[in-house]
Amino acid sequence: MKRSDLWGFAVRGLTRRPVRTLLTALGIMVAVASMVIFLSLGEGLRKVFTSELGGIGPDLQVSLNGLNQGLAVQPNLPLSTAADVERLSGEFGFQQVTPVVMSVRGGLDPSQSFVLYGLPAAQGIQAVFPKAQVASGRALRAGDTGVAVVGAKAAENANLKVGSTLRLNRRSAVRVEGVLGTSGGLTDSFIFLPLETLQRAIGAEDRLSLVAVKLREPTRAKATAQALAERLNLEVQTQADFLSFIERALRISDAVRFGISLIALIVGGLAVANTVMMGVFERTREFGTLRAMGARPGFVSQVVLTESLLLSLIGGVGGVVLGLLGILGVNAYTQNLANISAAALTPRLVLLALGVSLLLGLMAGLLPARSAGRLRITDALGRV
Repeated sequence: MKRSDLWGFAVRGLTRRPVRTLLTALGIMVAVASMVIFLSLGEGLRKVFTSELGGIGPDLQVSLNGLNQGLAVQPNLPLSTAADVERLSGEFGFQQVTPVVMSVRGGLDPSQSFVLYGLPAAQGIQAVFPKAQVASGRALRAGDTGVAVVGAKAAENANLKVGSTLRLNRRSAVRVEGVLGTSGGLTDSFIFLPLETLQRAIGAEDRLSLVAVKLREPTRAKATAQALAERLNLEVQTQADFLSFIERALRISDAVRFGISLIALIVGGLAVANTVMMGVFERTREFGTLRAMGARPGFVSQVVLTESLLLSLIGGVGGVVLGLLGILGVNAYTQNLANISAAALTPRLVLLALGVSLLLGLMAGLLPARSAGRLRITDALGRV
C-alpha cells in the first residue's frame, strides 16, 4: 500500500462518523485551550515584570526578610535602617538612598484595590520609578504632606482627579495633586504619598518596608549587595535577584496550572482513544479486506494511528485558536482592571500546545492501532 493510501484511509475513517469526530475534536480543543490560557498567564506576567522591574531605578533593595515577604509590603524594617545605609554611601558608592513604605488597600472589588507607596516627597517618584511622568497636576515636592499623586488606572477606577479627596482610612484623607500618565505597567495602579503621610496613616511612624539604593556603578550590584548584607545583617537583593525570584515563583505556578490542565487533557485523550477504538470495531471487515488484498498488519496499525494523530492535531490547532480568543478576553479584563496584559501567547507556548496534543493523540491511538494490527483475516471477514 502507498503512503497516499494511508492518509486516504485515515481521512475516510474520521469523516465516516462526522458528528462523533467533531465532538471528540471539540473536547480536545477545550482541553488544549484551557492549558493555553492557564500557561499564558505565566508568560504575560513574565513580560510585565521584566519590562516594569527593568525600569525601576534602585539597584539594591534592603529589607528585613528579603524576598520571603514577596514585594516587601509589610513595614517591619526599623526606621533607623535608612540612616545606617546612608552612612555607608561613601564606602559603597551609593548614589541615592530612598526609604520606602508600602501598603495594600484592598476591597471586594479588585478594581478598587491599590498599592499605597510612600517615599520622601523631596526625592520624588522618579527616585524609584524614573519612567513615571505626570500627566496632569504636579509631582510630589519637598515639604508636601497630606497629598497624593495617583497612577492613571487607580485614578480611573476610583474616579479621582486633581483636587479630589482620597480617604486612606477612617482617620486619614489626602488631596490628589497629580495624576500620572499611562505607562502600561505596575505604577498605573499605585498611589504615591509622602513617606510621613503614609506612615501616620497606617500607624508605622517608626518602620519602613524597604530601603531602595541606587549605585554609582550598577555593574557592581551583586558584590555590593553581599558586602552590605554582611555589614547590616539584613537581606539585600539586586534587580537580578528579584527577577530570578519572580521567575521561580512563576514556574511553580506554571506547574500548578499545567497540572490542572492535565486533567482536561487526560479526559480529551480518553475521548480520542474511545473514538478511534469504536472506529476499529466498526471497520473490522474493511481491515480484513485490506489484509486479504495484501496489506501488512503494520499498515493497518498505521492507518488507525494516523487517524488518532489527525484528530489530535485538528483539536490542537483549534485549541490554540480558542485559547487565543480566551487570552484576548483575559487581557481585556486585566487592561480594564490594572492597565496590564496579564496573558501572552508566545511561540514556545504554541509549540508546547501542539506538541502535547500530538503526544496525546499518539498515546491514545497506540492501543486501538495494536488491536487493529492484530486482527486475523478469517475472523475479520467472518464478522457481520
